[in-house]
Amino acid sequence: MGLDFTAIDFETANGFRGSPCAVGVTKVRGGRIVDEASWLMRPPANHDHFDYHNVRIHGIRAEDVAGLPRFGELFPEIGAFIGGDILAAHNAAFDLGVIRSGLEVSGLPGPAYDYVCTVMLSRRCYSLVSNSLPFAAEEAGVPLVNHHDAAEDARACAGILIDIAARNSANSIAELYLSLGLNLPHQQAFDPAHDALSKPSLTALSGAAGGNGAALVRPFRSGWPEEGTNPLPNPDADPGHPLYGQTVVFTGVLSMGRPEAKVRSAELGARPESRVTARTTVLVVGDGFVASDLRSGRLTGKARRVLELHGRGQPIEVLSEGEFQQMVGGFAAAATT
Repeated sequence: MGLDFTAIDFETANGFRGSPCAVGVTKVRGGRIVDEASWLMRPPANHDHFDYHNVRIHGIRAEDVAGLPRFGELFPEIGAFIGGDILAAHNAAFDLGVIRSGLEVSGLPGPAYDYVCTVMLSRRCYSLVSNSLPFAAEEAGVPLVNHHDAAEDARACAGILIDIAARNSANSIAELYLSLGLNLPHQQAFDPAHDALSKPSLTALSGAAGGNGAALVRPFRSGWPEEGTNPLPNPDADPGHPLYGQTVVFTGVLSMGRPEAKVRSAELGARPESRVTARTTVLVVGDGFVASDLRSGRLTGKARRVLELHGRGQPIEVLSEGEFQQMVGGFAAAATT
């Protein structure tokens, strides 16, 4: 078996991950890109509100998808392109969650997938202060001009995985994971008619979205952020999640608030703390920070401390709140990954 997989990237209309409005897929055979496809679509009914923050990121507006098939109508075609491939995604917890939630709120079953998260692999195989897609693509030598174009982002994800496999002399996904001592993650098949719904879908369907996703973005809180307590990590969390085993510190004003962010991260196996120390492995930065700010210098004191520690060899990285929200399945507008 060669290095065969399909890379996937979704863009969403609002903060609910079950609101896909665009998808790009890139098929790889033998370590080479052999096919690509992309679709614009209407999100599932009642979850098709386009939030200003999401539109600002990817540029897709409601009028761009008006009259197009909804995600549930298009998924048979998307699924046929994927076939039985292993899926690769940059922050796979988000993209696999889009498939699950998008189908759940459409009342449709979904297939099982083995999958690869290139954020996890980037963290394991590169030494970057940010493992966001632009930083990892640059390290892999992959061109990424139009970040948040779903087709281009899927292509960049494929290039990162190809590069990491080459650096580890792996000729297949199985060889790569064996060489790294990792188990390949798996998303089970599901049928919303019989199986329990995922937490994001339950929250959306219970009315947290006001029926259309408009209330998914929480109001900005001014003033000094409340730090809250530091809950212990959940010992039963999924070891394959990108936050599992990480020591996480928060800085700046977050849309969900630090106490809730700490609870969310602990549920996923992370250890939240209140200040940057030698134990810190992840810093989540609020105040509208995006990864490109690491180059522009628009940083908090904690973020500057992280850069200093990273420069001294501490394996530590910076996440935007949007990246963190995608990882925890939070209800805030998705930001850059």
